Amino acid sequence: MMKQLDFILSFSGLYLVMVFVGSSAENERHPCHRPCPYPPEPKECKYDFKIESYYVLSRACFNCPLNKTECLLPHCIPLNGVKRSIMTVNRLFPGPSIEVCERDKIIVKVTNYLRNSEGTSIHWHGLHLKGEQYMDGVSMLTQCPIPAGDSFTYNFTASNAGTHYWHAHAGLQRADGIFGALTIRQPRVIEKNNYTYDHDLAEHKMLLTDWLDIPMLDKYIAHIHSNGNNRAESLLVNGKGQRQKYERQDTNDTIYTDREVFHVEKGYRYRFRIVSNAIANCPIKVSIDSHNMTVIASDGSAFKPFETEILTVFAGERFDIVVHANQTIGNYWIRYKGLANCGEARELAILRYKGALDKDPMEGGTWDRQGLTLNPWNTKQSELNIPIYRMDSLESNDETSGQADKTYFIGMDFNKVDNTNFFHKDYYPLSVVPRSHHTYSPQLNGVSFVLPSVPPLSQYDDVIAKGTEFCTPKDIEGYNCTQNFCECTHVIHAKIGQVIEFVIVDEGKTFNANHPMHLHGHPFRVVAVKKIAKSTTVTEVKEMDRTGKIHRKLDKAPKKDSVTVPDGGYTIIRFYTNNPGWWLFHCHVEFHIELGMSMIVHVGEQTDLPPAPRDFPSCGVSKTTCDKKGDNNTATVVQNLNVLLSLSIFIAFCLL
Repeated sequence: MMKQLDFILSFSGLYLVMVFVGSSAENERHPCHRPCPYPPEPKECKYDFKIESYYVLSRACFNCPLNKTECLLPHCIPLNGVKRSIMTVNRLFPGPSIEVCERDKIIVKVTNYLRNSEGTSIHWHGLHLKGEQYMDGVSMLTQCPIPAGDSFTYNFTASNAGTHYWHAHAGLQRADGIFGALTIRQPRVIEKNNYTYDHDLAEHKMLLTDWLDIPMLDKYIAHIHSNGNNRAESLLVNGKGQRQKYERQDTNDTIYTDREVFHVEKGYRYRFRIVSNAIANCPIKVSIDSHNMTVIASDGSAFKPFETEILTVFAGERFDIVVHANQTIGNYWIRYKGLANCGEARELAILRYKGALDKDPMEGGTWDRQGLTLNPWNTKQSELNIPIYRMDSLESNDETSGQADKTYFIGMDFNKVDNTNFFHKDYYPLSVVPRSHHTYSPQLNGVSFVLPSVPPLSQYDDVIAKGTEFCTPKDIEGYNCTQNFCECTHVIHAKIGQVIEFVIVDEGKTFNANHPMHLHGHPFRVVAVKKIAKSTTVTEVKEMDRTGKIHRKLDKAPKKDSVTVPDGGYTIIRFYTNNPGWWLFHCHVEFHIELGMSMIVHVGEQTDLPPAPRDFPSCGVSKTTCDKKGDNNTATVVQNLNVLLSLSIFIAFCLL
């Protein structure tokens, strides 16, 4: 028995040494993660993403979380202790961080190893990709999905600095784990608000996501076809949290997975980068015990520093905050509270000062902290509730500060129509099913969006040939969408060089909800945000605008790419169409986009686009046009080589 024990201990020691060496090598910083020089010295930054289906607390975790050391082993993903299938990139959660300097070239080879033959694509959320439109990563809009077993290489310039992130943009994959940080830094000497902080550390990223106890597809299907809900059970901070408890049998102790810890040193000011990958209708309220936050940027654009006690972050938004470590040395809770449909979801992280004990803070404080709040959820403006449009941009005014060339009123709500995707007019129409089984349709101007059957960016002629049902705002005026279910590829066509204004109205007739809207390809200025009442109508807002009751902030309006629309109110954005292409404008709540709360902003003509990259994949027409060549089709090349090898062996055998 003793010899067996000695062998086990020796093997364990050897294994841990191997793990330590392997982990160290694996976690070495990428050469592109560096202080950004001035003048810039751009680098070529290559990454290899392997997407696959995986599992929480897999065999790679051994006895985690009962043995906390084993939770740090390679490929171990504990999350919050709830075992379920997930999707990962390089068996990391969140996926690999990309940290580069402005003007670097980012090259990411993405290989799809998903086991269910599901296609995928990656969107670089926050990057405008001017001149590199084919890299936007929206399946069936800007590219074909990457087939299972195949690879696609994204190649683009880190053109706009700031806190961004990357995530899957095919089906529901973002909700199951395919996302990660994307930070583009500038030389410190030219960065706006550089005087507000002492340190900008890679480990001070907060990637927030609400999280489900079951895979997203199960949750989604139960919601639209039965009486399943669309609510998240928990929150994660950098993939960490505490939900499932475990019992240690020898001591009867209750064990949980670890929470995230952020380290600071007293007297210094630290820049934190917050990203919300929220899945459900889940604004996240962030506060730090005994500390305020100075907010200095959002969605990559700087504004005049604003000190607040509370910050609300909506799906797709990013905020840069500065935390001054000026309190007594110790441990302090960072509190993340879900709002709206996430009202029961919450999580904690720890702000730990150098010299503090390695333990949790003393209990205290409140989850629902009250006080000065920036970017509040569905709350009227007041001295304590400051909407984002009140921030003063540090970027110069642009074309949007003048007269808008086109104004579009976009009404959004959950509409009570017999959506043919989950109701049947003869067997189970909305009017007869129990209220607990109701599923209303989140729509824009009464229309549910469907993606075209081929990507119009690279295959516009095929789109026309297949007769894709494009519909424009003018077309929709002739539809009776209040009585009938309307579904089409909803497009707004814009010329290059126009100032486009969207007056987005959340009518709020059905639920007290939340719709954070994200625009691809262009930043926009947020010129107005207002909650009017519990509900409103597009007609009412139009009349308010006609009679001069809507004030637009056109001077120093904050620049963003994601913004919420208050329920029973409006948000007005303006953008300048200087980037030709087919750009998605959509709600960033996963349930809502999947159910059709999107539209396309088509800027310019096909002749305004740069040529597609060499051997850019095509799909959706015929086998011949679906065949691809070159770097973006490694699987086809391998298959062809296998066929040639088999033929060669067969011929050699026959000759013998």
